[in-house]
Amino acid sequence: MALSSETIDHVTLQHLVEAGAVKAADVVGQPGGWGIVIKYGMVERALAARRGAIRTFSRFETLVSYLKEIGISQFFVNASNYDPTNKKTHRPDSAVRMKRTFDAAEHDKWFRDQVEEGIRQADDPNAVWVSNEEVEARGAQRRAAWTKQAKERVA
Repeated sequence: MALSSETIDHVTLQHLVEAGAVKAADVVGQPGGWGIVIKYGMVERALAARRGAIRTFSRFETLVSYLKEIGISQFFVNASNYDPTNKKTHRPDSAVRMKRTFDAAEHDKWFRDQVEEGIRQADDPNAVWVSNEEVEARGAQRRAAWTKQAKERVA
């Protein structure tokens, strides 16, 4: 039995279970793991991963725990196409991608903290405001000093 190309996501499945609309669940063996087909109303849909591809569980125990957590404790198993020797391999760039994701999340947290601190300081009644003209004048003085230092180094 092939998995359906039409899918549902985790949130939709949770809502269907809560509404009592799930008629049956089939656990379907495939090369490298297990998929889930949910039957509700007159349709069957495969459970999708976050990126839209059909979700595959490499361990049967993990799949059973997942189904029990969302409220499905009875299901049918079709292991005719299950092949444990054909495991999916992780993409070689996974570690790099995950590091970038964590780095981005860390930077986002830092940035948000900086914005909150800036807002807090701006809302402080003792905050001292500087005019744009004064900032530009200070900048011009600094640039002139740097230019003078650069000329002195060359000479």
